[in-house]
Amino acid sequence: MTDTTALPADLSFEDALQRLEQIVSRLESGQAPLEESIALYEEGARLKAHCEDRLKAAQLRVEKIVVGADGQPRGVEPAGFD
Repeated sequence: MTDTTALPADLSFEDALQRLEQIVSRLESGQAPLEESIALYEEGARLKAHCEDRLKAAQLRVEKIVVGADGQPRGVEPAGFD
């Protein structure tokens, strides 16, 4: 009874996070039967990976302006978040 359904490619970060929060709440309640808990855990793992991918893509899109010694912009480079 394991749910191996792929997540929609257009699933937003916010929607994925909201669903992940619902899953965590359900699992923490201890009310889900074993099979449901396993399916929820697997879905949660897929949602976590999806959120991480979305965050990485957003990070790569953010750029910082590089200013030269003369104070003039000389281009852009990826922002460092590490």
